[in-house]
Amino acid sequence: MKTNNLVNTHQLTLLAVIVAANVAIARVFLIPIPMTHGNVNLCDTGIFLAAWLFGSKKGGVVGGLSGFLLDLISGYPQYMVFSLIVHGLEGFIVGKLTEDKKISAKSLIVSLIVGVLFMVLGYLVSDSLLYKFSTGIIAVPMNVIQGLVGALVAVPLFWRLRKLVK
Repeated sequence: MKTNNLVNTHQLTLLAVIVAANVAIARVFLIPIPMTHGNVNLCDTGIFLAAWLFGSKKGGVVGGLSGFLLDLISGYPQYMVFSLIVHGLEGFIVGKLTEDKKISAKSLIVSLIVGVLFMVLGYLVSDSLLYKFSTGIIAVPMNVIQGLVGALVAVPLFWRLRKLVK
């Protein structure tokens, strides 16, 4: 049987399970943000893990689909497309910063900082387009907290899971 770089059934199934688990966990730990029409959740945890463990493309898929589906089932349909783009690119960027390298604490931290900053700026733009710029500004601190909490949960999980996955 010939294999190639295309996503095979095993990889596709694994991505689907990761997306489903990420959405379920993020939905359980969902805290609405007053005055912004958004929420704080653990979606970033799964995005970071997928990006570090499987690379930029799969991190982007997990990020985009997780954000999109979480908004769909959480009653935030106005954010679905924005979350697809913002979280998808977040996963891609974090994965790009760490793939093809031996992952170190330094590379994790750099990828987290860049990923969280991208997510925060992405939702600043999203909130500004959907509502107004002041709404985007109000959401910045909570989005920073969401990213940092996601990072704090993801880092220790990564060090445990990396040996199982590689």
